[in-house]
Amino acid sequence: MLGMSGVGKTRISSMLRHDAGWFHYSADYRIGTRYLDEAIADNFKREAMKSPLLREMLMLDSIYISSNITFENLSPLSAFLGKPGDRAKGGIAFDEYIRRQRAHREAEWNAMLDTATFIEKAKSIYGYDKFICDTSGSICEIVDPDDRDDEVLKLLSAHCLIVYIEGGDDHAAALKTRFDRDPKPMYYNEDFLRARWREYLAAKGAAENEVDPDAFIRWGFEKLIDWRRPRYKAIADNWGVSISARDIETATRPDAFLDLVDRAVAAKKNKTTGP
Repeated sequence: MLGMSGVGKTRISSMLRHDAGWFHYSADYRIGTRYLDEAIADNFKREAMKSPLLREMLMLDSIYISSNITFENLSPLSAFLGKPGDRAKGGIAFDEYIRRQRAHREAEWNAMLDTATFIEKAKSIYGYDKFICDTSGSICEIVDPDDRDDEVLKLLSAHCLIVYIEGGDDHAAALKTRFDRDPKPMYYNEDFLRARWREYLAAKGAAENEVDPDAFIRWGFEKLIDWRRPRYKAIADNWGVSISARDIETATRPDAFLDLVDRAVAAKKNKTTGP
C-alpha cells in the first residue's frame, strides 16, 4: 500500500494483522530498527553527552541508550531526520540535514528491496500466507514510476499488488492542517528539498542559521503534497491500482477493504482491455 502519511495505510495494515491474520511488514519500522538503528541511537547519545551527569554515566557504561520504535510510534526516526535551521530553536545545519536525508533514502531503498525476503520469511518461519507491505509516505521519492526497469517498483509489482490510497483535495487540506499543528521531520527528494531551501532563504532574506525550523517545514510541506500527488498517481497508473482515501475510511472490516481492492483491480482490467 502506498500513499501520503495519514491516508490510512497503517490502520488498514493493522486491521488485516489483528482481524484477518495477515503478516504486516512496516517499511518505516524496518528503516528505523534495521538500517538506521545505530544512527538514531548515536544521535540520542550526542544529545546526552551535553549533560554532565549523562555524559559521566555513558562514559562509565552505567546507562544504555537506544530507541524504542513501534509500528505506531516512529518518533525516534523523526528525531534523527531533524529540521534545518536555527540551533537555538532545535534546528540542525543544512549540510547535516542533507546527510541524514541521504541516509534515510538508502535505508528506505533497502527496506523496500527486503519486501520479497520478508514475504518468504513470513511464510516459511511463521506460516503466514497473506502479506501486507505498509510503505513509507516517501516511497514516491525514491522510485521513478516512468522507468519500467525501476528496481524497487519491479520487485514490488512482481511480489505484491500495488495499491495507491488516493487522497482528494479535502484530504490534502486536512493533512496540511494537521501538519501545521504538529510539524514533524520528513524525508524529501533531494533536488526538491534544495530548490525549496533556496527559495525559502531568498523569500525570507535569511541566512541558513537564522531559519525557524518549524516555519520552514510547514512551508515546505504544503509544496510537498502538490509535488507528491502526481508521482503517486503515476505509480498507480503504471504499476498498480488506486482506491480513494474516502472509500478507505469506510472500510472498517478486512472483507470491506478487500472488496475495494477487487473492485479497483476489475476497474483497471476493464480500462486496460477497453470495449
